[in-house]
Amino acid sequence: MFFVLHHFLTKSVSRGNLLVVDPDGTEHRFGDGRGKEIRVRLHDHTVGLALALRPDPAFGEAYVDGRLTVEAGSLYELMALVIPQLDYGFAYKWRTGAALKQMLRRAVRSNGIAGARRNVAHHYDLSGKFYDLFLDSDRQYSCAYFPDPQTSLHQAQLAKKRRIAAKLNIEPGMHVLDIGCGWGGLALYLAEVCGAKVTGITLSVEQAEVARRRILTRGLEDQVEICLVDYRKMEGRFDRIASVGMFEHVGPRHFGTYFSKVLDLLSDDGVALIHTIARPHGPYPTSTWVDRYIFPGGYLPALSEVQREIEDSGLYLCDVEVLRGHYARTLRHWRNRFNSNRKKAAEIYDERFCRIWDFYLAGSEIAFRLEYANVLQLQMARHQSALPETRRYMRENEERQQGLDSRSCRPKSVRVR
Repeated sequence: MFFVLHHFLTKSVSRGNLLVVDPDGTEHRFGDGRGKEIRVRLHDHTVGLALALRPDPAFGEAYVDGRLTVEAGSLYELMALVIPQLDYGFAYKWRTGAALKQMLRRAVRSNGIAGARRNVAHHYDLSGKFYDLFLDSDRQYSCAYFPDPQTSLHQAQLAKKRRIAAKLNIEPGMHVLDIGCGWGGLALYLAEVCGAKVTGITLSVEQAEVARRRILTRGLEDQVEICLVDYRKMEGRFDRIASVGMFEHVGPRHFGTYFSKVLDLLSDDGVALIHTIARPHGPYPTSTWVDRYIFPGGYLPALSEVQREIEDSGLYLCDVEVLRGHYARTLRHWRNRFNSNRKKAAEIYDERFCRIWDFYLAGSEIAFRLEYANVLQLQMARHQSALPETRRYMRENEERQQGLDSRSCRPKSVRVR
């Protein structure tokens, strides 16, 4: 079976120094021989055929199952060598406008209310002790904002919260809805630094319990509330809406519902800020491996898909920012911290679980470095008059908040279990 993979790699890998040892012990070299040697061993004859026919999900599954091991170099170096040359981004070349978009929509798993709750539990109800091994002290699990490449992970996550609050232009006493509030970090920031009343909603039982304990610890129970509820079931009107790292779980079938609900929940002069990973080259199907092992039902939208739904909902798009490079840096921090604590992670779960996360974190970082994904911050309102006409207020808000959060947002551990 190896001859199929040999033919595939000969045609695909023209750069670098890749040495593959087949199950019989025979060595096969691919690339131009330049650079560090990356040596991979295949441990059974089925792996080669699977890799040639279905690199996704076969690559990840073979690594996780131990049927493919990296003997020289690292998994990250192997992925950085082969992924650009195997052209995992090939699907966007097949785009044929609306026809392909419809095909992708049908292919993506539905995120109805019951399905969304199951999908969230798969990832976000993992042990909090595990997330403490690689996230920052506030357990921010989304792209940080690095004003400078040397900024620490904690300070970059604080800068991200500061930037979101600045764009929302929050005034003390405003009521903010945080859709997909995670472990409550942003909600606490908006309450403590901006003086807002905050309602956070999540489908994760684990996250809700932790967020509620953090609220009690900080004495903010009269200012912050956490609810276990689907965004589609939420009622009321809010001055501001924030959603960070949640839109990736909505799914294209529900984009229209999502933005219509945001419109319904906003007050007349309300403002919303959606922070989401996005595809820069147009609609693209979710990785089979990621859907199966990491984020069931997840889908990274393209701006072209999202903008039409925003327009159709009646919301006014006020500002769009593309955060380039920031998530790659964030993931590098997470991956380094995870690898430093891998033994502890294996004690919480097992080695196979660690290989899943090793593959996920390495592959995600490479995706952002290769420009297969970026991060969007989409600011929208019911009316264009809801916000000042220039971005000067954002800068002024950030500067004012920095003076406040430097005192009130020192690192505080979320280790409350």
